[in-house]
Amino acid sequence: MLKILDKYIIKKFFTTFVLTLSLFSIIIIIFDISEKLDDFIENNAKAYDIIFHYYLNFIPTLLNMFSPIFIFISVIYFTSRMASRSEVTAMLASGMNYNRILRPYFIIAGFMAIFSYLLNSYIIPHADKGRVKFENEYVRNKDHHRKNVHREIEEGVFLYINHLSLDSTGSGVVLEKFENNKLQSKLYANSIKWNYEKETWTLRNYMTREFLPTGNEIVIKGKTMDTLIQFNPENFFLRNEDVNSFSKSELNEYIQDERRRGADNIDFLLTEKNRRISVPFASFILCFIGFCVSARKSRGGIGVHIGLGLLISIAYLFVYQVFVTYGNSGIIAPHITVWITNLIFAAIGYFIYIRAPK
Repeated sequence: MLKILDKYIIKKFFTTFVLTLSLFSIIIIIFDISEKLDDFIENNAKAYDIIFHYYLNFIPTLLNMFSPIFIFISVIYFTSRMASRSEVTAMLASGMNYNRILRPYFIIAGFMAIFSYLLNSYIIPHADKGRVKFENEYVRNKDHHRKNVHREIEEGVFLYINHLSLDSTGSGVVLEKFENNKLQSKLYANSIKWNYEKETWTLRNYMTREFLPTGNEIVIKGKTMDTLIQFNPENFFLRNEDVNSFSKSELNEYIQDERRRGADNIDFLLTEKNRRISVPFASFILCFIGFCVSARKSRGGIGVHIGLGLLISIAYLFVYQVFVTYGNSGIIAPHITVWITNLIFAAIGYFIYIRAPK
């Protein structure tokens, strides 16, 4: 059962957190608009699409990206204000246990951890699909293309495309099917195009050759054919940051596909998978450190606490980014790198805790 103290602290936190994160998100969006405005105008992007298909889908990513830091800064700010008004001192002087004061902070951290997990697992993947689709249409270079695409799209099925464009059209197509290391069939086509509504490929001027056990072959030619080739062009042109658009199951499936074809981005994908689990736990650590740092009344007032909070925030981001880079490159195992920062700052938090006046 929440007491008056718990409700008071929780209310203080969420008021500060929502205001801080909202203002910061607005600033980021303004800078992003100024950077992409020329692309919007050049590609005739509608205001409705910009607002509702791009920025509305971009907000959950912003919330998740910066929420651990702003959780920390919010805790530092409102706790230092309480300390400057001697509220924390009064609580301790009345006989209240130091750990009891920490309880609402862990309630806050638990709520934010759940919120971050939901963002990572459900909200961001759904919203990011709309953002990626918008960027493909209005922001990214439509002339972007790949040459000599060669992939194993299913076990024993290999797809070769001489030229594939970002608009999901290609030329020079060969599809080979092997069984027991023997070529069973081969398909040729002059051009290929992805049908977004049907989620099928349309082949033009195609020819299929089916090789029989007798040594003969069956040849079929035609002008157009719709076929269910298991190759999604949207995934092929993904940038690293677009992986946010994958749900947990989609990310696991994508990792398996990339492993099967021997891709070199497996460490990055595994780091992203483990990051979604480790980031929510940062809420507990940063709330804990934030309270221990700012609960003590300082002669310098709130400014000293905020300055120290910003210093710790920068240190956290720096250390986190360093180890994530190691994870992405495979220098350190991905499932380890995403937890190292939490472990380091948990140790720092415990050291501050045992030295805090109680």
